[in-house]
Amino acid sequence: MDCEEVMLTVRITAAERALLRELARGHGTDVSDVVVDGLLDVIPGLHVLPARSTGAALAAIPGDAGVVQLLRVLARPAPCAMTLWLPAAVADLLPLVGERIAAVSGLRVGPASAALAAALRFWLTGDPKRLAAGLAGLHRHGASRPAVQRLDVAA
Repeated sequence: MDCEEVMLTVRITAAERALLRELARGHGTDVSDVVVDGLLDVIPGLHVLPARSTGAALAAIPGDAGVVQLLRVLARPAPCAMTLWLPAAVADLLPLVGERIAAVSGLRVGPASAALAAALRFWLTGDPKRLAAGLAGLHRHGASRPAVQRLDVAA
């Protein structure tokens, strides 16, 4: 069954774009698939980061490495544009991701493409070898998992 896809353009750095392409090449898939896998890996991690008060958005809380890391990602310029295709179900999570990033960092990231870029860039700050190993594990175990069933809900 084909699922609906959504096209989004994200802004990332040249190094991040190169890493995405390397990860895709290493796993025999396209960049959009790697991004979806990365989002599914990082979104739960964003939800365990402690929420910050909006007045303290730029002040580091000792031991709060995840929030500090997210703030660093959001502060770096992202001059490269990249177009990605995401399943609609994943794209539907992006407003929630944007809300969570705002709660964690105190900064509004804007539209869905900006939330996607922030989450993606946050995921890409991980060690490239660990990212590749995580993708390999996901793809290795993916064949043994039962297929996700789509539930249609009548309006």
